[in-house]
Amino acid sequence: MRMLLPCFSLALLGASAQGAAADRAGQWWAHVETLASDANEGRATGSRGFERAASYVVDQFRALGLKPAGSDGYRQPIDFVEQTILADGSSAVLAGPSGDRALAIPSELILSGSGGPVPETLDAPLVFAGYGLHLPEAGHDDFAGIDVKGKIVVVISGGPATISGALKSHARSERASWLARRGAVGLITLVTPKQVEIPWARRIALSAQPALYFKDAALRDSPTPFLSAQLDPDKSAMLFEGSGHDFAGLAKAADSSAAVPSFVLAQRLRVRTAARRADLTGFNLLAVLPGSDRRLAREYVVLSAHLDGYGVGTPMKGDAIYNGAFDNASGVASLIEIARNLQAGEVKPRRSILFAIVTGEERGLLGSEYFTERPTVSRGAMVANLNFDMALPIFPLTSVTPIGYDQSSLGQQAAAVSAQMQLPITPDPFPDRNVFIRSDQYSFIRAGIPALFFKYGFKAGTSEAEVEKSWRANIYHSPFDDTKQPVMPGESVKLNDYVTAVTLRVANEDKRPQWNKDSFFRRFAR
Repeated sequence: MRMLLPCFSLALLGASAQGAAADRAGQWWAHVETLASDANEGRATGSRGFERAASYVVDQFRALGLKPAGSDGYRQPIDFVEQTILADGSSAVLAGPSGDRALAIPSELILSGSGGPVPETLDAPLVFAGYGLHLPEAGHDDFAGIDVKGKIVVVISGGPATISGALKSHARSERASWLARRGAVGLITLVTPKQVEIPWARRIALSAQPALYFKDAALRDSPTPFLSAQLDPDKSAMLFEGSGHDFAGLAKAADSSAAVPSFVLAQRLRVRTAARRADLTGFNLLAVLPGSDRRLAREYVVLSAHLDGYGVGTPMKGDAIYNGAFDNASGVASLIEIARNLQAGEVKPRRSILFAIVTGEERGLLGSEYFTERPTVSRGAMVANLNFDMALPIFPLTSVTPIGYDQSSLGQQAAAVSAQMQLPITPDPFPDRNVFIRSDQYSFIRAGIPALFFKYGFKAGTSEAEVEKSWRANIYHSPFDDTKQPVMPGESVKLNDYVTAVTLRVANEDKRPQWNKDSFFRRFAR
């Protein structure tokens, strides 16, 4: 079917283009300012601030005529357990050839409270498993020949350049549950100094935040307590003493995507963990724009964005509210405006459009995982997911990076819109950042639903890459991600128009999107 650009894009080609674009940019930014205001206190899952922000979104949905699609009106309630690691009551000791050495928590060792209850005590030997990638289908398995039962497994960042970023990211996401099923008792992740994304001091500040896991144990990745931890890169060398290997050499190999061996370490770790737990209820927001075609309207293109943020946390320069303006009030604002675009456009979607404003993304993609496991519509009726998260309007939009475009026929739809709108597709410049698994599209992919995750396009080594890197190092997951930072709202309008056009192509195509024949992820189709 031949697709036309929606009328809202064509209208901007007239004499009033600048004024119309400015109005639309202002409208988008007004949503961001409301959602990311101090009054919403960072929108932590289950908080009063999240409730206030959600009420604003529901008001927008109602005004646009979107129909409720939750199990409770627009809402889909979810029961969680909130788990906070108590640093004062926790301790860790590394025991090896040089004797016992205490590791300070969290300044040297950060313990994660995600995934499920943490073990109260643990005393186990360490084994190094290279990149920690179990990918026999790709001819790579760092766990081959090593016994992980009863061990704490240590892995390093990176991976072979010959394996796609999407596949490496998937393996990293699955490894904790994979290891737990094989009897491992913990996982320590090391990051090479050159691959550090968020400075260690910032990670320490974030470690005080409570974690969430599902109250329903059937939804958890591991049925038993499992230790997940990160070690200060400046302390990583300690783990390799007496092993015949050194961290500097391994880090150099990892930075160049070279082969990294697996071997037994001469150390063991003793950990005592104190944690506070409390039941908490959160909710997703779900709304539908019904399709215009009697047959295809029973199928859904799901547009998603997470509303939750980090809430109130460790103060930085006197500010303790983690507003989450770009991450991800901006994405929710974009979905509201895309809904407006679809309502106003001359070309109507034949399939229904389901807007999923999810919670718990910052705590492990929990809201989207819950929705895909307990959907309020038939899972088989969801034909595609288009996800919006932290598209950064901090430099001009000259190309797009729809993460996952090389995995399914959605890539062809995105490429067609790119040609129409003169926004070429740029491959992910940093595939080892695990972007493929770090937002809600991954929950849909694991449920067998083809998905795209939209980012501003740029190439490594460019000025845009430096701007983006600086933002991640200094603003990402901090109180400085607020509405006072520099922003280019007009560029977000361009991306919103791009995603609207992709949505229409997917919604109006007779055929459902299909995984590519060579995609690893087609195995998840149900």
